[in-house]
Amino acid sequence: MARERTRIDRRQLIGVGMAGLGSSLAMPSIARAANVLVWKMATAWPKDAPGVGANAQRLAERITTLSDGRLSVQLFAAGDLVAPGQVFDAVSNGKAEMGHGSPYYWAAKDPAFHYFSGVPFGLTATEHAGWLTAGGGQALWERAYEPFGVLPFYAGSTGPQAAGWFKREIRKPEDFKGLAIRITGLGADVLKRLGANPVLLPQDDIAAALESGTIDAAEWVGPWNDLALNLPRAAPFCYMPAFHELATALELTVNKAAFDALPPDLQATVRAAALATAAETSADFTANNIIALPTLIDRGTVVKSFPDEVIEALAKTSADVLAEIGDASPMAKEVHPAFTSFRKKAVAYAAVADGAALAMRARALAI
Repeated sequence: MARERTRIDRRQLIGVGMAGLGSSLAMPSIARAANVLVWKMATAWPKDAPGVGANAQRLAERITTLSDGRLSVQLFAAGDLVAPGQVFDAVSNGKAEMGHGSPYYWAAKDPAFHYFSGVPFGLTATEHAGWLTAGGGQALWERAYEPFGVLPFYAGSTGPQAAGWFKREIRKPEDFKGLAIRITGLGADVLKRLGANPVLLPQDDIAAALESGTIDAAEWVGPWNDLALNLPRAAPFCYMPAFHELATALELTVNKAAFDALPPDLQATVRAAALATAAETSADFTANNIIALPTLIDRGTVVKSFPDEVIEALAKTSADVLAEIGDASPMAKEVHPAFTSFRKKAVAYAAVADGAALAMRARALAI
């Protein structure tokens, strides 16, 4: 009887033990499901827009995948959650935990933001990444965004943009006078001082306005994106490179309170995903612009660069605009000298490195 009771107790014990083991095995998945975070990413771009919308989507997916689903990011294209110009505010007030855009879109909040997108005759994409990484730029950027409760991460660059599509050639500075051109940012300020009439238009309206004659010229991005908008059909002359956007930086913005609340491994995941996407985005623009340029030329586009006289006028006016921007706020007064100091060193290095290497390669391949 005692032996039989012992057997029963052992069977019961084994049953309880297995049940306990089953519960303990199930607990991680239950806990994981309960701890999944779903974040919104608002973007300034239409869904799948070449280079920008598509890479924002990849960034959202990369964070979700690298976190093993613990931090699931849902992307909202321009207008789906907020208007493009409201992305920064949405991140700041917590309507979205993340945003994807470019700093100069929010420069009305502080003119210092311009430097983190890029300024006329500024840094190349590689130089800009270098300034942020090792030249003190990232710390300044974080301080500029700190009053708004937003944390910025570099998310890649467009590389050299096009100065725009023109219905007539630009041979001298006076040719800008009376020119109605779709352009934004500091480039618009520079051209306005040279007599142009900058016009703000959403991307979907640019080609039609140019084709109808509502505007005389239009600036968007570069060969790849401009081809997608059918700008070649509306104007024959494409001027490259842009004086005002040697490389426009893109950003991932994160609500700082939400980021600080993440465990360290998920914080590291966001940082790693932004870093990987930055490299992928810059490569995406470079490769696709290389591929798109011959298509533009085959369609009859005349690719030109501004004459020296025009560049000199643009340079002088740009310097005046930048000096004013650099004195426009306490933060800008701090960022401006740091940026221009790094740019001076970058110019000296490029003369014996990238610039010299490209000139040497062109000469070698022309032989």
